[in-house]
Amino acid sequence: MEGPATRLTIYIGEDDHWHHKPLYHEIVRRARDAGLAGASVLRGVEGYGASSLIHTTRILSLSEDLPVVIVIIDVEAKLRAFLPQLDELIGEGLVTLDQVEVVRYVGRTE
Repeated sequence: MEGPATRLTIYIGEDDHWHHKPLYHEIVRRARDAGLAGASVLRGVEGYGASSLIHTTRILSLSEDLPVVIVIIDVEAKLRAFLPQLDELIGEGLVTLDQVEVVRYVGRTE
């Protein structure tokens, strides 16, 4: 993959679950099963969302629900086809799509 692509970014909380497992794990599994190019999960150190409640790693306010961001990049059509699965999984959070340019995408050669 090289050139124009689309980035799907999903913002959820670390405590969000799907059938007693972390929600981000289920999203990544489904992205792989859908044949999407790849997914990365990033754990935030501080943030807030629609509730305006700040979640942080600072020692005096130990939050157990830190922000989690899942980033998936692929062609737009494949990502839009994946969106209904997110509707099923995500109760609260933010999902965005934006255009990106892939400069390099190379897997391991083992």
